[in-house]
Amino acid sequence: MSKGSCQSLGRRVLGALLVALALAAPADAALPLAVDKEPLPSLAPMLERVTPAVVNISTVTQIEEKTHPLLRDPFFRYFFDLPRKRRESQSLGSGVIVDAEKGLVLTNHHVIDQADAIDVRLRDGRELNAELVGSDSETDIAVLRIPAQDLTAIALGDSEGLRVGDFVVGRAALT
Repeated sequence: MSKGSCQSLGRRVLGALLVALALAAPADAALPLAVDKEPLPSLAPMLERVTPAVVNISTVTQIEEKTHPLLRDPFFRYFFDLPRKRRESQSLGSGVIVDAEKGLVLTNHHVIDQADAIDVRLRDGRELNAELVGSDSETDIAVLRIPAQDLTAIALGDSEGLRVGDFVVGRAALT
C-alpha cells in the first residue's frame, strides 16, 4: 500500500471514529469546564474584540480559454478575425485589517492571485473595492488597501516570548 493511500485510509478511519464518538455521546453532554481542575479559558471576549477586523474577500478573474496555438498566433489572427473566448472565475477568502488609518488588509496571495477585481466585505456589511498593494507567492502573503473610514484593526503579535504549547490565539489585540 502506498504512503498516500495509507494516509487517506488513516484520515477516513479517524473521521469515522470521530463521527461514531459524536453519535455515541449523549445529546445533553456538556463540554468539560475544567482540565486537571484548571478552568478552561473562554475565547468569547477576545473574539468579540477581534471579529470586526476580520473581512471576507471576493475576487473576479477573466480567464482566456485555451485554444489551438494557431488560433492564438497574432499573424493568423490578423487575417482571421476570430473572437477570443473568455470566462469569469471567482474566488473567496478572508483577511484581517492590520492598519485602520491606512485601510491595509492582510490576506493570502493565493486568494487574490491574478484577480482583475477585488472586493472586501466588512463585518458591518459594507462592501469596498480593494487595491492590491503587493503580494508574495513564496510566503503566500498579500496586502490590500481599502478606503479607510471607521475601520477596526488587529495588531500583529510578537512571537519572541512564545513557547511550544502556548495559547497563541489569546494574544490578539486591537489597535
